[in-house]
Amino acid sequence: MTLAAFTQALLVIQLHTIAALVAVITGPVALYRARRDRWHKRVGYVWVGMMVITAASGFFIWTIGLIGPFSPIHLLSVLTLWTLWVGTRAAIRKDIAAHQAAFRSLYWYGVILAGLFTFLPGRTLNEVFFAADPSLGWGVIAVGVTAVLGRALRGRGMRGKVRGR
Repeated sequence: MTLAAFTQALLVIQLHTIAALVAVITGPVALYRARRDRWHKRVGYVWVGMMVITAASGFFIWTIGLIGPFSPIHLLSVLTLWTLWVGTRAAIRKDIAAHQAAFRSLYWYGVILAGLFTFLPGRTLNEVFFAADPSLGWGVIAVGVTAVLGRALRGRGMRGKVRGR
């Protein structure tokens, strides 16, 4: 592991990475805390703020430009901002089920699943973690995608059933 690729990256990539990392760490606290108290709100505000920074800074990362400076990955930034709006609006309206669904989906698919693809060879995080053998990033992606999709499938299998019986 070497931080040289990160420290030499563009400032916008550094900001994007740090905000995403904070979102990865704070997400479970905000999303799965047993009590919906003041700490849930505080950590939730931090998580939403980091997600806004991650999505907004993503618009200025143009390393994979396919349509001018933009690529299909920039649609993820649009979807993230929209989901943050939907989830926040649901919380304000006291629609807790929609609030939880929006933010949990955004965490697992927009943060974790999409974040796994930052380990593709040639990307900054791949260079940080796997400078000696960039192909190891494919292994991280395969294991991570399998885990996230396995979690999603298990979750669907439990809907409508009484847990613990």
